[in-house]
Amino acid sequence: MHLSSAHDAHPRSPGEEQFALAAELLALLGDRTRLTLLHALTGGEADVTTLTEACGAARPAVSQHLARLRLAGLVSTRKEGRRVIYSLRDGHLRRLVGEALNVADHRLSDRPPHD
Repeated sequence: MHLSSAHDAHPRSPGEEQFALAAELLALLGDRTRLTLLHALTGGEADVTTLTEACGAARPAVSQHLARLRLAGLVSTRKEGRRVIYSLRDGHLRRLVGEALNVADHRLSDRPPHD
């Protein structure tokens, strides 16, 4: 498994506030639909229709998940006519989603084959 090098590590020992916020963030990422939405946004901006197609969930559920992600400060929105366009707030989140999927990929490839 690839881990980030030491220079990518947090510069000081995290405190309670950092642990609490990190746990909150990971809890948000722990939902399959939200993780799928965030992954779709790693490719660039998208509207609700595009994101609904990307994750295969019902549109009302996608809208609720996007609202949670927006309120948590993980995604940004802008209006384009009547459409709302979503995007990731920063590159850290893009890397975090990618690393989570890389770990999952490694775990899947390390499993013994099924008989």
